[in-house]
Amino acid sequence: MNKDEVLVTLKNIINTTFDINYDVVESTSAEDIDEWDSISHIELITKMEEHFGVRFALGELQDLQNVGDMATLVIEKAA
Repeated sequence: MNKDEVLVTLKNIINTTFDINYDVVESTSAEDIDEWDSISHIELITKMEEHFGVRFALGELQDLQNVGDMATLVIEKAA
């Protein structure tokens, strides 16, 4: 799985989770999407874990700045 494939999937997961139609790119962050709050962030992480078959540690999630960082972490965890 390459980063572009992960980004397409993350875009779909984000738009579904927040019930929006946003053009998600690598630099997209919670600050860009009004619906992305602390509660919906937990739902997003849960859906990512389920879809990609990975588990994230709390420390890993604290360092994420944007969707590109999320994609990189998914690839690292899935390897």
